[in-house]
Amino acid sequence: MPPRILIIGQGLAGTALAWRLWERGVPFLIVDRDEPLTSSKVAAGLITPITGMRLTMSWRYDVFYREALRFYRACGKRMNQRFFFPRGYVRLLKNEPELTKWHKRRRDPDMQPFLHRKAPQLNAEVIQQPENAFQQRHAAWLDTTAYLESSRRFFESLDSYTTADVKPVDVRDDAEGVEWHGQHFSHVIWAQGWSAEKHPLFHWVPFQSALGTILTVQADLRGETRILNRGCWLLPRHDDTLRAGSTYEWQFDDPNTPSADQVQTLKSTLQSLLKVPAEITATQTAVRPIIKNRQALMGTHPTHPRVAFLNGLGSKGSLRSPWLARHLIEHLLDGTALDAEMDLQQNGV
Repeated sequence: MPPRILIIGQGLAGTALAWRLWERGVPFLIVDRDEPLTSSKVAAGLITPITGMRLTMSWRYDVFYREALRFYRACGKRMNQRFFFPRGYVRLLKNEPELTKWHKRRRDPDMQPFLHRKAPQLNAEVIQQPENAFQQRHAAWLDTTAYLESSRRFFESLDSYTTADVKPVDVRDDAEGVEWHGQHFSHVIWAQGWSAEKHPLFHWVPFQSALGTILTVQADLRGETRILNRGCWLLPRHDDTLRAGSTYEWQFDDPNTPSADQVQTLKSTLQSLLKVPAEITATQTAVRPIIKNRQALMGTHPTHPRVAFLNGLGSKGSLRSPWLARHLIEHLLDGTALDAEMDLQQNGV
């Protein structure tokens, strides 16, 4: 009988871990607080190769993207539902310095497989200043809400999901195994996002999480379905709504309430992108789990080998969680060495 594993948190990280265990026939229990607003539930699910103000390649994109593509398509087939949508992604350059920077960056050999050779052909009646834009290949978006909800229902059907607010003190571990509420496991994996910074076993991990806000928008884009970005991104969804974002607030008091200044800045940036009217119908806010100077961390606690950790995926959870989850499960079950750059014990301080 294979070992049973306890997963705390059913965000993007925890859900991917559960699927990786299911693929191997390893029993598990995933426990989640089922909060209405979390980083994973709010996330737009954007997956893009060339990112950021510096116009650089997303770290290890080719590896993560190939795995994410296979993983989400397989999940969709299991549940007879589509979650993963390849999309064109148009980056509009804001000003002359950014244009100059791009002329240098575009020569990077690593970028060539991800660049369309032709100009994007944007509608000048919809988009402000449509010139000086380029389109990326192999971009996509994950419908995170549908993916997480459908996965939860699937795990419930297996009696492998329950709702509870698990406190660290509730989970006991020793040389024999892990115990929670009278149930026994071989390991526990904490995948709770930014709240892990308060976990007594992981307080030493240098979290630097950021509050992020995303807008839901109504606007007539005249048939434009690509993801657009100039100062903020704009995602046309299949339900005829748009999402726009996002903000980064490094100092915050309430994890679900953005500052008025940040929301106004996002609205103004959206107006500088579109010529057509845009009606803001909703805002959503949550905290991204970010670990200072790290792309993500995973592994076991230095003195509690049955207690594992997967966290710090930031805004890249949709892209990276399938690869990271497989890597951690292989480490726990097969003894495979962890990637040195993401090993909790080597990089957690």
